[in-house]
Amino acid sequence: MCGRFNLRTNPDEFAEFFAAHVADNDRQLLLRYNIAPTQPLLAVRETNGQREAVSLLWGLIPSWSKDAKIASRLINARSETAGTKPSFRAAFKRRRCLIPASGFYEWDGHVHPKQPYHITPHNVALMAFAGLWEHWQPSSGEELETCTILTTQANRTIGTIHDRMPVILGPDEYEDWLREDTPPEHLQKLLRPATEDLLDLTPISTAVNNVRHTGPDCIAPLHAS
Repeated sequence: MCGRFNLRTNPDEFAEFFAAHVADNDRQLLLRYNIAPTQPLLAVRETNGQREAVSLLWGLIPSWSKDAKIASRLINARSETAGTKPSFRAAFKRRRCLIPASGFYEWDGHVHPKQPYHITPHNVALMAFAGLWEHWQPSSGEELETCTILTTQANRTIGTIHDRMPVILGPDEYEDWLREDTPPEHLQKLLRPATEDLLDLTPISTAVNNVRHTGPDCIAPLHAS
């Protein structure tokens, strides 16, 4: 799964990497060390052939849901079944997005207490998770736009600590993922584990365990002096 991640970049770097401009009122989302479920995050989607960076709430609320409580249970969607599950199939067909990240966190449950790891792309500063977004209108109040992160079976690197990982798309796959007319069979080919050389794992302190910890100590290596 993917239950916590970070994004550490600036507007120019983000725009160059994703070909999407970040509005001034969303720029505070570009430097965050401990992004957690139900919080806002920055996503990239395509509208009328143009990419846009938007703020979405992490935890998808299907359009048919009666209340927002379901969001905390739908922070991830299994890529193997997202195209057919009632909660995700409409978004999978029409509302796909990228979730930019600098790194994500996973906990090794084979040891006690669980050891957190910071997982980052090798030799690059940014990556993108495959995401789905949805809009939901409560009986009263403003419409909410929410999202979920797709997961897949872990590769051997991540498999040493967990059996699932987020789907990480390559830059040459962004356009196909975002376009509404990409055939479903091609979309499924994109939803695979990352190659073994893509990610680095670094054991870190337990600061990240607490969602109230939002500073750079969240990514401090375990044995850093």
